[in-house]
Formats: sequence, C-alpha cells, structure tokens
Amino acid sequence: MHSILRECTSGDYSSLSAVSKNENISTERLARNILSGRCIVLKNDRRTYTPCAIGEGAGVKVNVNIGTSGITCSPEMEIEKAKAAIDNGADAIMDLSTGGDIVSMRREILKLDIPVGTVPIYEAVRRAGNVVDLDADTLFNTIRDQAKEGVDFMTLHCGVNLEVLDALKLDPRTMGVVSRGGSFHTAMMLATGEENPLYKEYDYLLEILDEYDIPISLGDGMRPGAYVDSVKLAKSQEYVTLGKLARRAFDKGVFRMIEGPGHMDFSEISYNVKMIKEITGFAPLYLLGPLVTDIAPGYDHITGAIGGAAAASAGADFICMVSPSEHLALPNKNDIIEGTRTAKIAAHVGDLARKRESALAREIEMGEARHALDWERQYAAAMFGEHAKAVHERDGECETCSMCGDLCAIKIVEQALEKKI
Repeated sequence: MHSILRECTSGDYSSLSAVSKNENISTERLARNILSGRCIVLKNDRRTYTPCAIGEGAGVKVNVNIGTSGITCSPEMEIEKAKAAIDNGADAIMDLSTGGDIVSMRREILKLDIPVGTVPIYEAVRRAGNVVDLDADTLFNTIRDQAKEGVDFMTLHCGVNLEVLDALKLDPRTMGVVSRGGSFHTAMMLATGEENPLYKEYDYLLEILDEYDIPISLGDGMRPGAYVDSVKLAKSQEYVTLGKLARRAFDKGVFRMIEGPGHMDFSEISYNVKMIKEITGFAPLYLLGPLVTDIAPGYDHITGAIGGAAAASAGADFICMVSPSEHLALPNKNDIIEGTRTAKIAAHVGDLARKRESALAREIEMGEARHALDWERQYAAAMFGEHAKAVHERDGECETCSMCGDLCAIKIVEQALEKKI
C-alpha cells in the first residue's frame, strides 16, 4: 500500500498538510478523496520535491514531455527545456528519451524539483536492440531499475492486449496505432502471438510498483491519432480493459491514473471523459489534448488547449502539454514555453468550470484591476504578467491600451457617471 494511503487509513495526515494547503482544501477532504481512489499524490521519499495532488478536489495539473530522440540528442537542451517548463508553471515532467545515454539523461532530470514520469518500455526496447527481441524479463527489469532511481510515476500500456488487438483488426483505423508505447506492445504481440506481458503478469507489475510506491499511469495505447479515428472500436475496448486494471490496482493499494484519448471531435470530449471516469471507478484522468482538429500543424498547442479546456471542464485532472511542433519535430525551448503556457491556460479554464475558488479569485482581481486601469495590478493577476507588460508597453507608456487610446470605454463611462452624480 502506498505510504500516503497508509497515512490516510491511520488518520495520520502529516504528509498531506502542505498538499491540502496548496490545493486550498481541507486535509480531511483530501484524505477522503485519496481513500476513495479519486485523487492521488505524487510523492516519492527517494527524492525531494513539492508533492503534487492529481484528481478530485485538486486543481487541474499540467505535464510537460521532454527527452532526447534518435535524430536530435542534446541532453543539455533537454535540461534547459525542462527548466523552462518549470518556470512557466509545469506541475510534472515526463522524460521520454529514446536517444543517447537514456539513463544518464534521466538521472539529470531527476535532480530537478518536480515530479518526473517515464515510459519504461522506451528504454527496454533500446536494451533489447529492437521491439521484436524485447522480452518480459528485460521489460520488468527496466521498470524495477527506474523505480530504484526515484521515478515518480510510470506510463505502462497494460491495456494493449490481444482482445484490444482483435478490436483494432475488426474496425481498422486510418492512423492505426500512434502511441509509441502502444505500437511497441502491438508489434510484440503480432510477432510472437503471445499476450502483452504487462497485462499477463499485471499482479507481478503491481508488486513492483507497490514496493517502490510508484503510481501507475495506465497508458492509452489505442488512443485515436486522427480525427476520423475517434469513434473506432479499439479505443473503447481499451477503456473497458483499463477500467478493470484500474480497479485491481486500487484493490492492491497502488495509486493509479488513466490516460485518455488523443484526437476527437470537440462534441465527443465530455462524453468520453465521463465514460472513462465511470468505467475506471473515477480514477484521476490524464489526457494529451485532446486535439480537436488535425489540419493545423504548427498550431497544435492551440488545438490541444481547446480540447484540454473542454476535457478539464468535464472532469479531466491532468493535461499533457502539446507543443507547436507536435507531429512536426522535436520541440525546442520556445516550443516548450509556448506549449506549457497554453496548457496552463486550458487548465485554468477547467478550474473555473469546476468552480475552484482560487481560480475565480484571480478573475475577480483582474476585473477590478482592469476597471481601475491599474496596469501593475493587472500584471500581478495575469498568468504571464511579464509578457502582458511587454505587449502593453510596446507602443510607449499609456494610461489606457493603445488600441482605445482617448476613446477608452472604461474612462468614458466613468466620466459620464461622475457628471451624472
């Protein structure tokens, strides 16, 4: 049983006081949500960082993916990107490195003051040499090794099993399998005809995660990768499988969250979020996007933020940043900054829809500051105040904005009211 769960069960909330303060909810309410499985806390005693609550009662969180690739491999650049993500409000980092010295890269990321997640099969495939030669022992050894290093959560595609593969064959998709981890497991099953070892030996996997207090993020290996694939069967079949696996993890005292769909119509988002929540026992939900259109490459941080805001409003708890370079290239530092900021905006929209008092308080403060034409107060209330200040001042100092100038609506009405009075 996770150490946080043990504390909640015993009534000792010593580790939760700082978390509940950050979330602006009572410790008792946070503990109830944890015990019900509707909230988890990323807290690893092997590392020092501010614990992060994800789920019911907590604010919507943002994850940022970084990591080397086989084509572009600069550990220094990835560390710089991670720090830029943190500076712009990231709540967690995932190291998805697939090129160069993966272990060394991860150890550097783990030095940062933030929860860090991984997808262990990426390293396992590199250890094996290729996907076809990857076996269960190599995969489980990789998981255990990363757990010992202090990784805070792991994406594991346990729901990509033979039954889901049959659904994929029965109802083919334009983009097939776009999840990299999902594609690895699919290739393994097609090559061997055998079951995914993470599904087949799920109880053993839970034992490892329980030993090291590692939350499992049940990966969406069959997430649709194209708008036209969003209603295909494989995704829904995986939902059902993940629901069963989520409940088994909960019964074992292992923290779990669920990863959800990638590309879909805006009108489908709320339904899918609520369905996943119900199927999985209201486990915290972690989403990439969803991206609501495929025809805006270079602006997918915007299409993802639109979907992320809708998902968070419907109950999603954890949004994965989508960068402007999604589907095009490995993100650079500027892509990370822009993607993180748009994801944070989407998360805030979700918090407003969920009536979080802290989110509403910032809106009230901004409204009052704008009415008073108090620019410094506006910058303080803004999510990215320095950027707002730079835009306002680019046309020189001005009491109003330079678009309205002397025809400022606020001033006109105020002056008219003063004369009336």
